[in-house]
Amino acid sequence: MTSWLTRVLGPALPVLRRWRRPATFAELDTAPLSSEWGFDRGTPIDRYYIEHFLERHATDIRGRVLEVKSSDYTRRFGRGVVREEVLDISTDNPLATLVADLSKPDQFPEGQFDCFVLTQTMQFIYEVHAVVESVHRLLAPGGVLLATVPSTSRIAPRYGPTTEFWRFTAASCARLFGEVFGERNVEVRTHGNVLAATAFLYGATVEEIPREKLDVNDPFFPLIISVRATRTA
Repeated sequence: MTSWLTRVLGPALPVLRRWRRPATFAELDTAPLSSEWGFDRGTPIDRYYIEHFLERHATDIRGRVLEVKSSDYTRRFGRGVVREEVLDISTDNPLATLVADLSKPDQFPEGQFDCFVLTQTMQFIYEVHAVVESVHRLLAPGGVLLATVPSTSRIAPRYGPTTEFWRFTAASCARLFGEVFGERNVEVRTHGNVLAATAFLYGATVEEIPREKLDVNDPFFPLIISVRATRTA
């Protein structure tokens, strides 16, 4: 049917399609609603997916748990946490109990943690392969990594335009983590859709988008990628 219409209508077909589903961008601006991903308006949309991912795997957040920058998610979602620690590259963070560089695996102790919560961090580190090696080294046998990375995002204004290096896909994450943890020990999922990604770029918030629309997952328009990886040995 489509090929028949294309042959008959030719150049008129795109006009008809625009008429049926018009793009109304008149009220949109070239500047976002928020320069802080929506934190100043409510809950950023990427947090909706990050927090649902952590909640779904809350039983993994147990024992000795490491988190970057703070232990907020460990405390919020942890189940049976016996020790919580915070990793930072900077000595200026008073919450940090482990100061080290994820791009340098030899700075880390072997097998010290049962879970590593690593959210929205890897885009800031150029040596992503080394990061995965560091994570694997930190985890004890049976330990679990719960990571999220951006697939669609603005550049972080607080750090400047030269501080971010990567956006990820499900395919890149599966290969990146699978090479170290083993393919069968890695679970990769996409989260989001074209509406969620567009709204997030504009700085709209979870409170402004219907939940049923946020819950639609379109793997061709991911907002974030989640990774659950287990160290077996």
